[in-house]
Amino acid sequence: MRTSAGGPSEKDPRGGLTAAGRKAFAEREGAHLKPGVTKKAAEMSPAEMRRKGSWAVRFYGRAKLPALQDKQGRPTRFALSAHAWGEPVPKTEAAARRIAAKGERLLKRYHRLKDKGAA
Repeated sequence: MRTSAGGPSEKDPRGGLTAAGRKAFAEREGAHLKPGVTKKAAEMSPAEMRRKGSWAVRFYGRAKLPALQDKQGRPTRFALSAHAWGEPVPKTEAAARRIAAKGERLLKRYHRLKDKGAA
């Protein structure tokens, strides 16, 4: 079952969910959402690289992107999710693809670190 966040206090107007929104979602769905990783790549742990890279590729690497702006030119919730992850809000498809490419680089870096640690 797919549900969205309830009240306005659950949705961050700059993108993503507030702590109250993540808590409400956990109560409704049983999922344990974490806030987006906003650190610089040099400061991220391997797990954070994997999370942010996976998010970026999943959201902005898909073949057909949802609308990034509404009819009035305001960013959609989809575009605003980038802010919750510490990225600039994309206004064009090219900007969204740059976020996806950054995600791919983070995942490659994560795999290199993981392979190095396993060896």
